[in-house]
Formats: sequence, structure tokens, C-alpha cells
Amino acid sequence: MSDKIPFTFEELVWKSWSHPARLEDCTPAQIAVLEESDPSAKTNEYYLTLIRDEKALKARSQLYNAIMYPREGARRADREFAATAESRVNGCVFCASVHARLFVTFGKDRPSMAALLDEGIGAELPPKLRAIADFAAALAAVPPAAGPEHVAALREVGYSDTEIGDIGNAVAMFAWANRLMLTLGEPERKA
Repeated sequence: MSDKIPFTFEELVWKSWSHPARLEDCTPAQIAVLEESDPSAKTNEYYLTLIRDEKALKARSQLYNAIMYPREGARRADREFAATAESRVNGCVFCASVHARLFVTFGKDRPSMAALLDEGIGAELPPKLRAIADFAAALAAVPPAAGPEHVAALREVGYSDTEIGDIGNAVAMFAWANRLMLTLGEPERKA
């Protein structure tokens, strides 16, 4: 096991605790699913671990892409912030680092993301991000504690019902994805 890595903007790698599939041993169907999933999937231990169930990985990748990359609805930055907030609650350092960097790229607000990474969900945040963080933390709780007050808070800062649904989908996607990732491996610093 590696040393515990704090929440960070640093680019990390994820290492599987099992033996990921070797690309040269994958079937043409598995390679097609990897190519559809992510540009880095053929060299990424997470995808090479999940490819053993190619139908599940294909469904996971289609769902992920539909939730995180649509052109309509909530802004990409808001989805990335929601994913990072959920990852912060779940303890998934790897996902938090990936989505923190994406939030900064799309949202242009490194100080707010640094506060979330360093201080957690209770960090001081601008009102829109505060509403997302509170919603993400409540939705990520076990059992989920999100309620009408969280939806009202998101509406109050200007989100439409469609955007609230999009943010909820991002949180729910990562509540599942983080738990899977945390069950199968761990982050490491790049060599």
C-alpha cells in the first residue's frame, strides 16, 4: 500500500489491487469498449480492471459520458465541482484530483477548489458552489440526506430544475464510481 496521499491538484495514477487485463490479451470487442470509454483507457489500470466485464464497462462509460459531457443543462464546471465535492466526502483522492483540475479549467476558480480540497465540504465558498457542496454532501451521505431544502437552495442561487437534476446525476455517478474505485485499488503519485 502507498502512503496516504492528501487531497490535491496533483496528477495521480490509480493502481489496481488485482491484476488488470493486459491489452494484448483483450478481445477485439473489449478493445472497442476501451476505445469508446476514454482516450486513456487502453493504458489506464482502472479501465483495464473493469474491462473483464465489457458489457458493464460499456454501460458505465455511456452513462458517465451522458452525465458529464452533454452540451445542454448544467455547466461543465458545475458538474465537475459536484463530482469533486462528492469525491471529497467519499475520500476518493484520485477522482477529486482529476475533477478539481477540470473544474479549474472550466470554472476558472482555483481558490474555491483549493479551499474544498484543503478544508473539505465546510470550506468557505461562493453561494452557488456552497449550494452544490451542501447538496453533494447530503446526497453522498449514507443513507442519502438530500431533501427539499437542498433543491430550494440550488434554485435560490439560480439553478433550474434541469440543472439541479444534472448536478444530482454527477453526484450520484461519483457516489457509485468512487466506491468502486476505492474497492478495487488506490491512487499513487506519478513516478
